[in-house]
Parts: sequence; structure tokens; C-alpha cells
Amino acid sequence: MTTKSDLVLVLDFGSQYTQLIARRVREARVYCEIASCLTPLDELRARRPKAIILSGGPSSVYAEGAPQVDPGLFELGVPILGICYGVQLLAHTRGGSVARADAREYGAAELTIDEPVGVFGRLARGDKLTVWMSHGDRVEAMPPGFQTLATSPSTPFCAVADVEKKIYGLQFHPEVAHTPRGRELLEAFLFDVAGLSPTWTSAAFAEQAVAAIREQVGPTGDVICGLSGGVDSSVAGFLVHRAIGARLTCIFVDNGLLREGEADEVIKLFAGRFEMKVVHVDARARFLDALADVTDPEQKRKIIGRVFIEVFETEANKVDNARFLVQGTLYPDVIESVSFKGPSAVIKSHHNVGGLPERMRMKLVEPLRELFKDEVRALGRELGLPSDVLDRHPFPGPGLAVRCLGGLTEARLEVLRKADAIVQEEVRRAGVYQSLWQVFAVLLPVRSVGVMGDERTYDECIAVRAVESTDGMTADWARLPHDLLATLSTRIINEVRGVNRVVYDISSKPPATIEWE
Repeated sequence: MTTKSDLVLVLDFGSQYTQLIARRVREARVYCEIASCLTPLDELRARRPKAIILSGGPSSVYAEGAPQVDPGLFELGVPILGICYGVQLLAHTRGGSVARADAREYGAAELTIDEPVGVFGRLARGDKLTVWMSHGDRVEAMPPGFQTLATSPSTPFCAVADVEKKIYGLQFHPEVAHTPRGRELLEAFLFDVAGLSPTWTSAAFAEQAVAAIREQVGPTGDVICGLSGGVDSSVAGFLVHRAIGARLTCIFVDNGLLREGEADEVIKLFAGRFEMKVVHVDARARFLDALADVTDPEQKRKIIGRVFIEVFETEANKVDNARFLVQGTLYPDVIESVSFKGPSAVIKSHHNVGGLPERMRMKLVEPLRELFKDEVRALGRELGLPSDVLDRHPFPGPGLAVRCLGGLTEARLEVLRKADAIVQEEVRRAGVYQSLWQVFAVLLPVRSVGVMGDERTYDECIAVRAVESTDGMTADWARLPHDLLATLSTRIINEVRGVNRVVYDISSKPPATIEWE
């Protein structure tokens, strides 16, 4: 996937859509990275981008402390596209003017093409487009050398350009789905204005990533991978195995918090079918002993993280020549460190276990750190991993511990496993699994009265959670068919001893989170 000679840089000014811009560029098969707007000009120049996109942002360009750029950015001689705050910034920086708009624009607006050139070169004069606006300021006067390309009823300079210098500005957001032809406009900028080529492919990435791993690791020494069976660790481990073969040792820790049959499936696939070296550590008793009588979700996470590190370190130390550790870092994790907005507030500890102790003194191999989640799945398909691994829903690092609310016992976990297995089976049978971001069962520490076989019961409750999302940052509860919900309830109550009630979670994120803990 990586053809870095065609690098596009997105400078982040704090927009909620910055990652989306990068994703749209990547979907056009052009390699793209995000950089903070505070990145020094010399550093930007050294990265030799073929095009630069200025993101939107919440600030007013004329306000004190608003993020700015070095004016030399516009003299680098590369095509530039400013979006929302980006167009206001280039106007403000290059001699135009920006002021508070008479009427703020939030939502759909109609744009009329005046000059079908550059980003509008695939359209015709007079064409009207629906675009998505989100701004309280607007460009009042264009900089010298700029012309108007398109207008909207409330925005006379809705799209502007210095065509000769290949600098374009859009007051609207072409990256969002609410701008139906936005993808077409971005592709016109990438291909027609910047002259880039669509060479960002899974096959190219796999080939170059294997070469990069071999170069980093060298001809001697072993590599360790913490294999969980999830998408990220599976693809990362498989890619490293392709690069160095038997010098990779995968450590699979069974913490007793996995789904039904999961441990056997992981070992059968990677150690059996793919003949990878996998160490299977049965640490179920150790984890459950450490979690006994613990009900606080944050405490659960910290205990699981601590015990995992202890177990993993013990096994890793048995690999005599281990010098590298594979980590499934993805590009969104990298972006957090360069975001103009800084780190987000911590709602809860991250699902993935934190770094290993420094005393292990291993260097990291992060073969997926350039990829978004959907690109990881595409890479996995290119490598030949089965769809039941690649298309599986996200599963939290602490596993069923954060879906078994209250105290953890093997008996309660077994109730949850059986209920969740029914949920997975019936949702797949109904043909809706692929349309969901996640679907799972939660065991609640709530008992209620029921009647089964003319006898009174006092058993626990299962909540079914199903959400739709594109990235997990926000999510809406899924409108599952009533017949499916009825089947889930009937099967769980009839087949899972200890449950006499099933409820369906209709909370969206926000205000709720996807996981209950």
C-alpha cells in the first residue's frame, strides 16, 4: 500500500473530520498522512509531500491564539487544498480578509459552479451541487491572484483558487457523506490538479512491508508476537511470519475471559493451518483468582493488564534470542500523538493492554502503524487470512470481564459464553452480522422473578447489545428485526440455565458507550 513518493499531507487544525479527509484520500488509493498544523515548515518540506490539504477547525483565523501556518507553506510549489478553516486561513495569510458571517451555515447548502476548472474541472458551468457547510466565518475578500470558482446563497466565495499556483479553497466539506459528489471533487484535486497516481494498494503494501520488516529485524534474532486472535494481532503476526518465518514466536494467553471455543479456534488456525510457532499459555485460573470479588470495571482492567504482562513476560523470557516485539499499532493510535487537539479525555482505560516493562528491552515492530482498520482487513485478505477472522467484530482486550458485570466466577462466565454464542449464531443466521459494528451479550448483576414450568425462578438477566457504526467513535443502536429479538430471547432463556430475562439495549454512543464497562 505504501508508495510514499506520492505522499499527501493533511495538516490538522482541530477538525472533527481530519481523519475522514485522510480516509477519503486513501480510498482514492493515494498515500496520505496527518500532521499537526504546528509542524515546522522545514520538517514539512523534508517530508516532500506531493500535495497538502488544510483541514477545518473550530477557531476563527483572526482570533488571538488561533492556529496559523508559516506563509512559506504556500511557496513550497506543491498543490494545496484548504477546507473550511483551511480556505479562511489561506485567505487570511495571503492578503484577503475573513470576518464573522451575517448568517452561520450549518448543514446542506446549494452551490453553483461559476468556473469549471481544477477541482471542478469534471463539472460544467452552472452545475448545482449539494454540499455540507459548517462555519460561522466566511471569506470577505480574496487574496491577490485568486478567482471565484463557485458560490452559495450565503457565501459569495464558496470555492476559490489561484489556478496558476494550484492553490484551492473550499468553504464546505467535500470529505463528508452529506456532500454527495465530494469524493469526485477530492479525486479531481488529487489526480487532475496534483497529478498523483492511484498506487496505494494492499498488494504493494504487503510487498514493501515484508521487505521493511526483514530490514528492521535483520538476519538473526527472534521476534515475539502477542496473539489474541483479533484482527490487528492476527494480521500483524501473519505479516511478520511471512517476512521471517520460524523466527517468529506467537504467545497466545488464554485468560479465561474468551468467547466459547475461541482458544481452540486460534490454535487450530495459526498453529495448525498456517503452521506458525504458537505458545498456548493456559492462565485461566491465575486471572480468575486475581479477579475474585472484584466488581469495579477500572480495577478489573488494571488487574487484567497487570496479570497479562506478568504471564507474557514469563513466556517471552523463555525465547532466548528474542529482540523484537510485534505490536498491532494502527494509524489512529499514531494520529493521537500528532493531533492539534491533544489527547482526549479518558472515559475508561483503553481495551488494549499497555506497554510491556522496559526491562524486557525489546524493540517494537509495528507493521500496521500506517493503516486504518479497514485497510488492515484489506491487507489480511491480500495475505490470505480467512474472512471469519478479518470480518469479526471488535472484541475488548479484557474480554468477557467487561461484559460480565459484577463479580466474576467461572459459572457466571459460562452463562455469558453460552448466551453470547446464541446471539452470534442467530445474528449470522439472520444475515445481519456484516451490517453491524458489534453485537454481543452482557450478563447483568440483576436478579428478577420469573416463572418456568409452573415454578418460581429468581435468576439473572442478559442484555443484548447491537450497534451500527463506521469507526466506533459514535454508534447508534441497531434496529434488529423483532422476530430476531424474539428468537434470541426464547433461545437464551430456554437453553442457558440461570437466565430468566432478556432485554435489548437501545442506547446510542454518546451518551452511552458501546461496551457496558
